[in-house]
Amino acid sequence: MRSDKRQKKDAAPAVFEEPSVVEEGVSEGGIPEIVTLTEPEEDAGGKRAKGSHARQGQAAYIQKSARMRKILIVVIVLLVLLIVGAGFLGWQLFQTAQSTAVQQTQVAELAASTDTEQVAKDASATTSKKTTVPNLVSLLGMAQDQAIQTLAHGARVSSAVDVNEEDNPIKREVRVALTEEPADSRGGTPTVMLSLDEAGAIIRAGYTSSTSSLGYGSLSFSDAVTNESIVEKTLAEAGLKVDQGSAQLPEDKMQYSTYATDGTTLTKESFTFTGTGTAEGDMVFPWSATLTYDYSMANATGNLVDTIRTILIYVGM
Repeated sequence: MRSDKRQKKDAAPAVFEEPSVVEEGVSEGGIPEIVTLTEPEEDAGGKRAKGSHARQGQAAYIQKSARMRKILIVVIVLLVLLIVGAGFLGWQLFQTAQSTAVQQTQVAELAASTDTEQVAKDASATTSKKTTVPNLVSLLGMAQDQAIQTLAHGARVSSAVDVNEEDNPIKREVRVALTEEPADSRGGTPTVMLSLDEAGAIIRAGYTSSTSSLGYGSLSFSDAVTNESIVEKTLAEAGLKVDQGSAQLPEDKMQYSTYATDGTTLTKESFTFTGTGTAEGDMVFPWSATLTYDYSMANATGNLVDTIRTILIYVGM
């Protein structure tokens, strides 16, 4: 027993490494041995290869993730653009529909306004005819008393003036008021003018009246001449046929316009037209017509209705 204990004491202590697996064995002398099993070491090349494969896999995964993120971003951007485009298109369609509705409303209102203005214009262009122009051609060659009797309508001499001018065939001017004709508050009573020669025969006959009494409303000066042919129509009533468009205004408005001292306020428009016309029996007579618009009262009141519009025509000589 002591011998065995001594042998155990003399035996060298076993050295333990850090094995992965430890197994017990028996030596030749009967002393157990500890055998250490260790894992085989990998060479440096193997570790590098394994690390390289891991890094390559990770890089591929990152690249794939990046591509997916880019694709998702592109898809999201496209969807946003589509939504924005659809919203803009819808807004445009709404605006177009609204604009069309507004335009249709404006067209309807404009048409109604135009119709109203046209009716008002027609109403202002014409008014009820109150008097008739006497046949002046038929008075030519008559004596004064005979002419007054022919005129009727309350014809009464309002003035008579002798004319003493050398080489003037007219020796007496007589104004005959047609007192039974409606008088105009601004244009006065329709009046006939008789021009007599030395023998007392009428060689020229004239007539003056407000344009409103003849059925012409608040027309402008140029409209009355150009569009309504007031001169030609009045002469036709007086028994003298003239060509349409015989009365022409000059292109320069200053030739028939009169302005106040300020140079801008129009006070009068007046122009005298002349020509020849044909009466019954193809007899040709000279004629003259003076259309006058006096704005003095209208300028004072600020109302164009107060414009005094008159026409004066002469037949004969």
